[in-house]
Amino acid sequence: MREYIDGVVFRDMVLCAYDALEANEQAVNDLNVFPVPDGDTGTNMCLTLGSAATDLRKNGPSPTLTATADRVASALLRGARGNSGVILSLLFRGMSKGLKKLETADAAHYAAAMGSGVEAAYKAVMKPAEGTILTVSRLAAEAAKNAAEQTTDIEEVLSSALESARVALADTVNQNPVLAKAGVIDAGGHGYVIMLEAMLAYLQGRVAVSEGENGAAAAQKKADFNAFQTEDIKFTYCTEFIVRKTNSRGTDQLRAYLDTVGDSLVIVEDDGLIKTHVHTNVPGKVLTKALAYGPLLSVKIENMREQHTNLEQESAPAKAESAPAAEDGADGAIPEPVPAEKEIGTVCVCVGEGIEELFRQLGADGIVSGGQTMNPSTEDILRAVNRTPANTVFVFPNNKNIIMAAEQCAPMTTKNVIVIPTTTIPQGVSAMMRLTPDAAPEALTEEFNAALETVHTAQVTYAARDSDFDGYEIHAGEYLTLMDGRLVGSFTDTAELIEKLNAAIEPHNPEFITVYYGADVSEADAQSLCDGVGAAFPNAEASVIRGGQPVYYYIISVE
Repeated sequence: MREYIDGVVFRDMVLCAYDALEANEQAVNDLNVFPVPDGDTGTNMCLTLGSAATDLRKNGPSPTLTATADRVASALLRGARGNSGVILSLLFRGMSKGLKKLETADAAHYAAAMGSGVEAAYKAVMKPAEGTILTVSRLAAEAAKNAAEQTTDIEEVLSSALESARVALADTVNQNPVLAKAGVIDAGGHGYVIMLEAMLAYLQGRVAVSEGENGAAAAQKKADFNAFQTEDIKFTYCTEFIVRKTNSRGTDQLRAYLDTVGDSLVIVEDDGLIKTHVHTNVPGKVLTKALAYGPLLSVKIENMREQHTNLEQESAPAKAESAPAAEDGADGAIPEPVPAEKEIGTVCVCVGEGIEELFRQLGADGIVSGGQTMNPSTEDILRAVNRTPANTVFVFPNNKNIIMAAEQCAPMTTKNVIVIPTTTIPQGVSAMMRLTPDAAPEALTEEFNAALETVHTAQVTYAARDSDFDGYEIHAGEYLTLMDGRLVGSFTDTAELIEKLNAAIEPHNPEFITVYYGADVSEADAQSLCDGVGAAFPNAEASVIRGGQPVYYYIISVE
């Protein structure tokens, strides 16, 4: 029987939850029912919780429960990726507020803190949907509260929460129409249950905390990062990924290509997986090449120039005058907001050399690399916001799974952050074309939001897995075509693809059609598709732009 927990115990509970989530990352990803390659739920939750695990393992336990909870919440908020990661961070942020000023927590305190976490998550989500992680966490918290009224044993309280969470998870298939069609439970809810299971198992002594990646290296001396200059880094991005191999193609061709675009190359093929590490300046092209072998299971891209600059600052001798104290849990990695030189600034999330350059030409002050399969964290977006020399910074996420992460930046900076809920690249382009630097923020917000209504987006990608979705029998590797997020069809023949695509475009009476072609598509093939689409709409102006994006062969703007 355990009647209270302290900071050390809570730290170990979180670390065990991360270890369990990491071990089951792909099992959670596999529950994503839509076959389009995506920033999968398991990966996003794992990366988000991993930010807290890294902090806890690096800095050790805090003396009090409130200090540990604050550190966890701060790390999760900065590392949140995708909608599932943001919701997870909100659950822990609410818990940290519920545990405020407590050195230890009894069963009633802990149950109440779980309820505070759920309240914070529901409050932040614009339209909370049932049959998701929100439902599972809410019913778990209610069960914990009821149990705490009957017992002082925290293990029993968490056991009751877990039992209700499992029942709620099983019922998600009946609550969510999309899950009902696919016959699966909610991925985010499953990840949450895995975490509860691990936290309870630790309290009951059934699992122990692993050393983690920092354990073996703890005794090493810290490197002197001032010994070389940031400019000495030849390749900017440390790119790591795992591919589930779905064909018999050998890795020699991949290795030969990576040798031409990077260094520090390591490729390991084991049990149907290709694990790769490379330093490169073109991570988008690298991932596109990797997709030829099968779907991406996980991706991690880090800017080594940025990391070196931060480490350089951390290892520099302390200045005579100390800097202002940071917030609890902050590690100094996020740059302070730069002074404003103008009223309006913009930050755009995108990937692909051509698309990045287009946004710059339209006036973007900052570009955050990210999109499908590569959801940037809140910290990634906040860095770009703080580096923008403007009082008001508009953020264009250009992906529905990045909007919530962007919205978390607002309370973390002194700048006025306004997130325009763009869900596609064409929406972002259309909005940026209305940028008037001397306009008032309120007027610009209206203009940007109005622009979203004028553009429709078609996308052509590939099926990441076999699926039976919305009446379509889909096979891995087939061309998937979508219009405004809805499935148009799955094809092996490009002529049929163009025919069905034109039928989906027709109701929108297009005046302008723009085809952004991806990294693995030739300009000739892109022009051929554009000609096929344009022939059906002779009054529309059709054009081709090299986007260079991975994952999507074509992104098509219809205005």
